[in-house]
Amino acid sequence: MAPMTSTPEPARPASSPLAPEIAARLKRSADGLLPAIAQQYDTGEVLMLGWMDDEALHRTLTTGRCTYWSRSRREYWVKGDTSGHFQWVKSVALDCDADTVLVKVDQVGAACHTGARTCFDADVLFTEAAADVAAAADSGLPAPGQ
Repeated sequence: MAPMTSTPEPARPASSPLAPEIAARLKRSADGLLPAIAQQYDTGEVLMLGWMDDEALHRTLTTGRCTYWSRSRREYWVKGDTSGHFQWVKSVALDCDADTVLVKVDQVGAACHTGARTCFDADVLFTEAAADVAAAADSGLPAPGQ
């Protein structure tokens, strides 16, 4: 029986033109990635979470459009190239641990692959208002705002 072979994955660049002073600060996962949170620049709405390596971050910083690394497809993708739902970059910031990127964007159309504006509106696990009402009912105290 012939040995099974797998299709080789497209390789991410071993080196990137990302500025060395930025690259040196980044704390990446074991697979070389950083979570990248996309947020609407003028409303603060959290739109989606994607993944970037050094090359994707470099492309994002230099093109003004969000580029992500697809962990499932094993390739780079620029938000909007296939969907028409572009993310125009307004600012990029590292968090205090340099292990997450916040990209403030002007989102055109849906951010989520499901067609929703944001990836975070369909399955809300907790809201303060609902918890306050439940806690007040359990305690016999009036709910906040009553």
